[in-house]
Amino acid sequence: MSECLHLAEMPRPEPAPLAETCPECLTDGTHPVQLRLCLSCGHVGCCDSSAGRHATAHFSSTGHPVMRTFEPGESWRWCFVDGSIV
Repeated sequence: MSECLHLAEMPRPEPAPLAETCPECLTDGTHPVQLRLCLSCGHVGCCDSSAGRHATAHFSSTGHPVMRTFEPGESWRWCFVDGSIV
């Protein structure tokens, strides 16, 4: 894992999830493969293996740099800016 200055800037504690699943997938009628939680605002989006790639779309529209897996038993984080697991 690399050092990421963006992770250090995230709110503590982490924001509460705004949904239990990807709301864009619900609207689109698609199914998320895996979920991601935005550590800036709590948006829940689907991963890039999902049809909508809504977590990446959220980063593209907001610039929120770090998300973490929202899957049970996982704890890794991803920085879109650095392109690395943090």
